Amino acid sequence: MQARITTLFIDDGGVMNDNARRGPEWSRLLAEFFVPRLGGSRAAWEAANRDIDRLIQGVLTPSAGGQDYLAWYDAYLVRWLKEMAAVVGVATPADDARCLELSCEARDYITERVRSAYPGAVEAIGALREMGFRLFTASGTHSRELGGYLRGMGIHQHFEALYGPDLVNRGKDTIDYYRRVFAHSGVAPEQSLVVDDNPQNLAWAGSLGAATCLVSQSPPPRVEATFIVSSLSDLPAALGK
Repeated sequence: MQARITTLFIDDGGVMNDNARRGPEWSRLLAEFFVPRLGGSRAAWEAANRDIDRLIQGVLTPSAGGQDYLAWYDAYLVRWLKEMAAVVGVATPADDARCLELSCEARDYITERVRSAYPGAVEAIGALREMGFRLFTASGTHSRELGGYLRGMGIHQHFEALYGPDLVNRGKDTIDYYRRVFAHSGVAPEQSLVVDDNPQNLAWAGSLGAATCLVSQSPPPRVEATFIVSSLSDLPAALGK
């Protein structure tokens, strides 16, 4: 028997923020950050960022961060900058530590300025908090990036912790991510609702005892979820029934 839901673990991309809108925003802001610091043209930086998946193919595979996400993430940020700079035709600092520092500065600059929230998402988060639910993220994105996005949305204060893989040192491509999130938060799965747009993630969370909510405008025909909503804005009403 499902215990009363007290806590929500909410994904970011595809749930709170629209990745299709966020991508162009990232490219624009990345160029805005790097042109005055490293040189090159805005167009070249934007093009390099749009092509980043191909440039660092293999580093981006889900299993790359499976065993030691923290080490993977730092190496990823260094290569991310170096590969883009090589395409743009500008030099990066010779020291990897400085490359990492510069990449982190860019990340923080960009994430706080991106505006890609789904309509009604900000209001939904506020409503869920007013309903008395404890709120956490459960995302495949680093917690520092999540913090920037949520501060930009004006909802950071509603969340107790921002779970990205770095807080549990495990990528989101495995059930162990959810085991670690529940353990780290101290919240029993049976008291939790995991909100995501990926049915596989929900299947993992559900197998541990959590209630699940799929956010999708076109859900698969045989998806198993406690709730199915077309957008996050519909969730407060679904939980209030």
